[in-house]
Amino acid sequence: MRTIPIPVDTSKLVITCVKAPKPRLVNKDTGEIKTDKNGNTVYEITVSVEDEFGRIELVKIGTSGEPPIAAGQQVNPTGLVGYVWEIAGRWGISYRAAALLPVDTEPLRV
Repeated sequence: MRTIPIPVDTSKLVITCVKAPKPRLVNKDTGEIKTDKNGNTVYEITVSVEDEFGRIELVKIGTSGEPPIAAGQQVNPTGLVGYVWEIAGRWGISYRAAALLPVDTEPLRV
């Protein structure tokens, strides 16, 4: 299955970090840490995503490099995309962002 990135419109979502960023593991037995094609550590961040109707989902978002966020902070993912995956009849969506920044450091838009 070819994976095509699906852009996610976050304009009507409230995204809050619920667990501090941690390096993503390739192998839990050996402790090997996942890196991107440039050799940067890939971090995994668990967030709650609330839509305009009040529905909440917990999702994990991957990003290269440690994001400057902590649990409890509202975050703004830039360049958020989803990838559909399928393994042995199971499927899901994994998420990746170019960056995750605290909402209060987002530049003003004119």
